[in-house]
Amino acid sequence: MEITVDPEVEQLIKNEGCDYRVCTACLGPALVPTSVKGPKESDLRIEVGGHTLYISRYVARYISRVTIDMVYDEDEIDACPAFPPRGYRYQ
Repeated sequence: MEITVDPEVEQLIKNEGCDYRVCTACLGPALVPTSVKGPKESDLRIEVGGHTLYISRYVARYISRVTIDMVYDEDEIDACPAFPPRGYRYQ
């Protein structure tokens, strides 16, 4: 299984300067910083510009590309019970 990362996603990760994760959320696959939804041991890992893009093994079965439309915005994060409440930080 090979998953490609669109150039826009690579640029986002480089610009933000942090790791990201693709996980399951209310509206489908969600691309969020790991400070919102931390990585798991079972995640696939892709190196992007000195950072890591983690992909949930459950999501990986259904996608072949990570695209910029997977980015979850602040309002969606607050409305989706798949994400922990604000203020919670993964360590």
